Amino acid sequence: MEEIKNELLQSAVPPLLAWYRIHKRDLPWRHSRTPYTALVAELMLQQTRVEAVKERYVRFLRSFPSPEALAAASEEEVLKLWEGLGYYSRARNLHKAAKIIARDGFPSDFRGVRALPGVGDYTAGAVCSIALGLPEPAVDGNVLRILSRLYADGSNIDEAATKARYAQLLREVYPEETADFCEALMELGAIVCVPNGAPACASCPWSAVCRAHLAGTEELFPVRAQKRARRVVQAEVLVLRCGGRYALEKRPPKGLLAGLWQFPFFEGSAPDLGKAVRQKRAKHIFTHVEWQMTGKLVDVCAFLQPYTWVTARELRELYALPSAFRPFLEWVE
Repeated sequence: MEEIKNELLQSAVPPLLAWYRIHKRDLPWRHSRTPYTALVAELMLQQTRVEAVKERYVRFLRSFPSPEALAAASEEEVLKLWEGLGYYSRARNLHKAAKIIARDGFPSDFRGVRALPGVGDYTAGAVCSIALGLPEPAVDGNVLRILSRLYADGSNIDEAATKARYAQLLREVYPEETADFCEALMELGAIVCVPNGAPACASCPWSAVCRAHLAGTEELFPVRAQKRARRVVQAEVLVLRCGGRYALEKRPPKGLLAGLWQFPFFEGSAPDLGKAVRQKRAKHIFTHVEWQMTGKLVDVCAFLQPYTWVTARELRELYALPSAFRPFLEWVE
């Protein structure tokens, strides 16, 4: 069975590479394939839309063009340039990794890349295949989806055994063009063999060999475990204003948005600090939690403790505010 599967995947490699060379998107991280730029791109792209990353990737590398430059920056500078991308632990881990790379050089194999802070099997595989020329698979949701359709495989793609099996199959058929092959797999899942709705099979280089397509069962794959419902949190956010300054506080050092700046945030009801000048509702969805927030703009007559009071300009230029709170920035003059 494994031999048959290898033959199927081997036959799918040439048309995929030919398709990719014609149809690949012009993305800024594809202009340079150094190990450092590949690491920056892959960490930014984790659980984040490509369109949201493009401009920030360019801006980030403009400020930190090398691991040495990133290592020399403060954490606040790094978080500010990461602002809006979410999952800020990625920025902190990239900062830690840059310090290691600046000191020891970039690792030369999968094990060394995998040992960097915040780097898992997928990111290590992507960096190795894209920037180091190593046949190390990068198996994410896109790759699991396209392979499950190629094989019409009913295995649960959320199970580690399924991912490991696909990684081994890919490793055995990797061509010399490791970078193109890795990115072609990602590209096929991103723009043709899409997760929601009907895949664009008429445009797919695998349409002649894809078992799900040939059987007309594309939409049955991949098979996944049922997602658990998100926990809903009702909260109030106070935008406190005093003399042209606004109150900020840091979130706890552990947990959701750990250690990041926010407007004063209260699960449930906020204390009564004055009449709201403006009020609006907003929500923000995390992987397992949904915040349903009521924001209130409140003028106060003193710099209340223990908040940090900043000007609008300082908030724009120096403090990284998670996107959950951006709906309330319109009140900051």
